Amino acid sequence: MAKKQLDEDLLVSGGASSAQHSKSAKAAAAKQKRAAKAKARYDKKKEALNAQLEKAETDAQKEKIKAKLRALEQGRSGHGLSKKAKKVVAWVVTVVVVVALLCTYVATGAVRNGFLAYLGTFNNMTVATVTDGTDKIKVSLGQYNYYFATVYNNYKSLASQYETYGLNAADYGMDVDFSKKLSSQMTTDPDDDSKEITWLERIQQETLDTIRTNYMYYNEAVKANDGKEPSITEDQQAELDDALDQYRTQAQSYGYTLSAYLVQAMGKGVTESVFTHEMTVSYIAQNYSDSLSDTQAETYTQEDYDAYLNEHRSELETVSVRIFEADSEEDAQAFESALAADGSNFADLAVQYSSSDLDKMLNADPHNTQELYATRSMLENSSNAYALADADEDGNSEGLDWLFSTDRKAGDTARFSTTVVYVISPVSLSDVQTVNVRHILIAPETESGTASDATADQWSAAYEKAQSVLQQWQNGDATEDSFATLAQENSSDGSAEDGGLYENVYPGQMVSNFGNWCFDSARKTGDTAIVQSQYGYHIMYFVGQTGTPVWEYTAQQALASDDSQSASDALDEKYTVDTNWLASRFFEKDTDIDFGG
Repeated sequence: MAKKQLDEDLLVSGGASSAQHSKSAKAAAAKQKRAAKAKARYDKKKEALNAQLEKAETDAQKEKIKAKLRALEQGRSGHGLSKKAKKVVAWVVTVVVVVALLCTYVATGAVRNGFLAYLGTFNNMTVATVTDGTDKIKVSLGQYNYYFATVYNNYKSLASQYETYGLNAADYGMDVDFSKKLSSQMTTDPDDDSKEITWLERIQQETLDTIRTNYMYYNEAVKANDGKEPSITEDQQAELDDALDQYRTQAQSYGYTLSAYLVQAMGKGVTESVFTHEMTVSYIAQNYSDSLSDTQAETYTQEDYDAYLNEHRSELETVSVRIFEADSEEDAQAFESALAADGSNFADLAVQYSSSDLDKMLNADPHNTQELYATRSMLENSSNAYALADADEDGNSEGLDWLFSTDRKAGDTARFSTTVVYVISPVSLSDVQTVNVRHILIAPETESGTASDATADQWSAAYEKAQSVLQQWQNGDATEDSFATLAQENSSDGSAEDGGLYENVYPGQMVSNFGNWCFDSARKTGDTAIVQSQYGYHIMYFVGQTGTPVWEYTAQQALASDDSQSASDALDEKYTVDTNWLASRFFEKDTDIDFGG
């Protein structure tokens, strides 16, 4: 297949049926509604915290409020770009994203024109050096292009997502038009809000920062391994090999070698060996970064946990509730009026007042409308109206304040705008433990690959398959090991390679039906069931409780996160990236220029 055909396929996303467009439009509308709610919640919280900051009298009070603002900003990445999140491509993203990068290029048309196509002999010249003052790691132009492609593609992909949702990307820090020259568009420097730079400078800057961070962790990993490059895990090697096999097959269909295909998509110098090397570096860097937190977590004592509890008790206390978000206040009022005093008809009413067939199916399971052992922060991050209800200038929310009041008792009900809340158990420090669980996800087969687009027949077929797989397990050894084998063979979830295993699961981590089944008080080791979520049918296997209370696990993770962040900050202070001035003249000047090739 000719190069021209590859160029066309890279630049054109392909056609779609009217039915697909209709489904996409509905999905986009729903996502836009959720995003708008999330933005409203974020804006209200930020406004309240800023008001508090203006009223604060002592430095200690100001620092505490500023910390809350930073936490709010850093938690915003799902709905917009905080100062830190404005750097769309953190170093760890290269591990996950690059595996699918070329598929994205082909499928979405997110391709750069003229990736230094006019260069030839300069691909191996050193354009940057990463150093800690002692070790020096040289980065070639081909390696630079690899990271530039990743950063650029992620920005462009994010902008496309905002457009799909009907949102103005500029409201989320994405004030860029990828159909125009990046060098002629100005934006704020993520590291200095008072400084303006071009979008091209921003992407180049973040490319270098990604290189520095990646090689910072990589070099520390090598030093910790007696100067030898650590091996990546078997799963990581398999993932990399699979990706290369897929790309090689794709390249051959166009009459290209794999290296030529990679160069076409990512830029001159990004050969198979460069791609493989940088992916390996990213895996090793990620593994070392993860180990910082894991190592810290092993050092804490009960005294450390108790001290954390004394300081953060209100953040660790939980409530268990039933929640339903209606489409209108009128529906919510009718729901509340019809609700039995003991809440026994909550699920039936949820089905009655659900507007979509999928929601009706999901809400038929009482687990779906439950939030068990939920912390205040968990509920704050929901889009339900009670979480948004009349937050005042002190940051208090009427709905959450009501819910977490010590006056609450089991059976209390309330309505906040379109949300109806029923209290199962009032606020307390729960002794519920984290759990280990296995599952096999059987997703309905749809043309779009999205379960939410499935027809009733497709859902029915998925359920029949789930029943068949569960029956196969029951007719066999019916052990945890045999369940794990079936998960590897049948599950469409990312956990399939690990036999469907999730460890240290805590409330709120999984989708409602999945998580609430795990934390049902009647659950015991060896229990199985089929539960439905928006992703498909989950065949569940309960491995057991871990013996660690959720609040203690939360404390451990928080302490380890803080300590590992301190360790990372220390490395950040030590490592720098310096560019070769002459070589930097060969950096790409404008991604929209087609230089030929």
